[in-house]
Amino acid sequence: MSDGFVMGLGAQIMWLVVKLTAPVLLLGLAVGLLISIFQATTQIQEQTLAFVPKIVAVMVALLVFGPWMLTNLTDFTSNILSNLMSYVM
Repeated sequence: MSDGFVMGLGAQIMWLVVKLTAPVLLLGLAVGLLISIFQATTQIQEQTLAFVPKIVAVMVALLVFGPWMLTNLTDFTSNILSNLMSYVM
């Protein structure tokens, strides 16, 4: 294995992590922003008002995007494992 191959594989792994976490994080960010705007306009400073909707949004995002995330992860893993001998040699 050359240095370039290891760097390329690391870049693929980093891109996969970004791809898998982006929908959940972006949805949590959007819900948090909407709740913050709502709290600022109504001057309600309740802490649970900020956390509970974000937790629910993340769980819904995991339910919606979970199969897609699992498919991407298993495809990447099966690709790595099927080409394992060419990586070692």
